Formats: sequence, structure tokens, C-alpha cells
Amino acid sequence: MALRAYWKGTLKLSLVSCPVMLYPAATAAEKTRFHLINRETGNRLKQQMIDSETGDVVESDQKGRGYELRKGKYVEIEPEELEAVQIESNHTIDIESFVPREEIDQRYLNHPYYIAPDGKAAVDAFAVIRDSMKDQDRVALAKIVLTNREHVMAIEPLGKGLLGTTLRYPYELRDEDQFFDDIKNPKITKDMVDLAGHILHTKAAHFDPGKFKDEYEDALKALVKRKASGKKIQLPEPEERPSNVVSLMDALKQSLKRRGGGKSAKSHARRAAGRQRAAKKAHRSTARHRKAG
Repeated sequence: MALRAYWKGTLKLSLVSCPVMLYPAATAAEKTRFHLINRETGNRLKQQMIDSETGDVVESDQKGRGYELRKGKYVEIEPEELEAVQIESNHTIDIESFVPREEIDQRYLNHPYYIAPDGKAAVDAFAVIRDSMKDQDRVALAKIVLTNREHVMAIEPLGKGLLGTTLRYPYELRDEDQFFDDIKNPKITKDMVDLAGHILHTKAAHFDPGKFKDEYEDALKALVKRKASGKKIQLPEPEERPSNVVSLMDALKQSLKRRGGGKSAKSHARRAAGRQRAAKKAHRSTARHRKAG
């Protein structure tokens, strides 16, 4: 059974356009989910909407949407009134510009969607738009309305189709300065940086999402299976937190040993340690000369 399209509309590049369908690229269907249940009966619980002032249950036909003007004061907006907010991108993905891919800050990337042609008649125009981007290291930027909100979408070729990723607006991102401004700039020796760089080299790999393993999800499913079979769940012993009082250089050396850095790693560590000893010796020698003077 084919997945139902999340959105249908028109993809437009200047005077070239074609009907398209959007499908969410991500899914949480395989995630383990829990429901609220009654401990006494084992039955699933249902939630009800309660009036915050009167405490009365509000039926579905009495529910509405309101914007809070001030504390406790709302202006109610009807569904048909929201339809009055008509903008061109309501049913159109209108490509406005093409930007270099490397210029897109990854913090702005939000939700990915697959874009496919809607019907055989749309294939030719869709292919023209798709193939025109294949040889360009650029990403199309367009606007689209999803769930009553206008989004900027980055569009790029993906196989026979297109990948559209909604982008966050600047006001949706926090300024990094409020988190990074208080970080000090300690004096780190070149030896430490070199050792850390060697660790990075031993961990070098290629991006392969096939190797991603959700160990928590696997453990969660195993727990549910064990509990359903009537077996007792053994609670793990609390782990002791490792002490943070450790020499940074020693930690780097130990990391190299654990990674099995080989002779080059050991010689690198020995050279680093030798340079440290030489620096200390030179410092002591300078201090003695100063005293003698």
C-alpha cells in the first residue's frame, strides 16, 4: 500500500511548473511507545479537556483556538478565518534562489521530505527541474506552507526525486554567544594538540548510517519482551562516576593506548613527553642562572 502524500501542490521554477507530492522522509513508527493505563484494570486511559477555571469537561465541538493577548484574555480565531491568511506558497513551492550548499548553516536544517511528481504528466517538467540542479553544487530555496505555517525549504536532487528540507527561521535559533562567552581560553601545549590529533586520526572513518545502532531502543524492546513473559526485571547497580582529577596529558596517552595506536602512537607520545621534560629542564636551568646572577 502506497504511503499517502503529506502535501500536494505545485513545484515552480520560473515559468516551468509541475504538480508534486511531499512525503515525510523520517518516521518514528518503529520506536517503542508506551500508553497510560489504569494500574487496577490494565485498561488504557483517555484524556479529557478540562476548563481551567470551572473544572468542567469540554466536549470536542466546544474546543476552539485562541491567542493570549494578556494573562487570561484570549481572542478566538475560527478555522475559516485562518483560511483568510492566503499567501502564494499555500499550494506552491516557488523556487526563489539557488545558494551554495556549504553556505547553509546546519543549525537551520529542520525536517526532511521526499518530493515526487504527482502523475505521469508531471514527470517531464519534474525531471527538467531536478536535472538542472544535478550539475550545480547549489541548493534551491523555496517557500511552502505546511500545517498552517510558512516555511523556507532547501531543495536538492536525491536519486530520481528531490529532497526538501524545511529550514528554521533566525528567531527560532538561540545565539551561541550566551552559551560560549564564559568559556575560558586555557593555554594548551602543542604536544597535547598533536596527541589529540593522533587520536582523531585513529578514529577516522566514513559516514555510514548503516552502522548506527539504537542500543537504548534494543534494550527497551528486550525489557518489554522479558516483562511480558513474566520474568523479573533486574535493576542495574548505580555506576560510580569517574573522578575528573586526572592529568590531561596522561588521559591523552591512555586514550592512544586503548585505541592501539601502534608504534607511531607510542613514539609520538615519547617525543611529546621528551619535549615536556626538555622544556622543564630548560626552565629550571634558566631559573638557576637568574639566581646566580
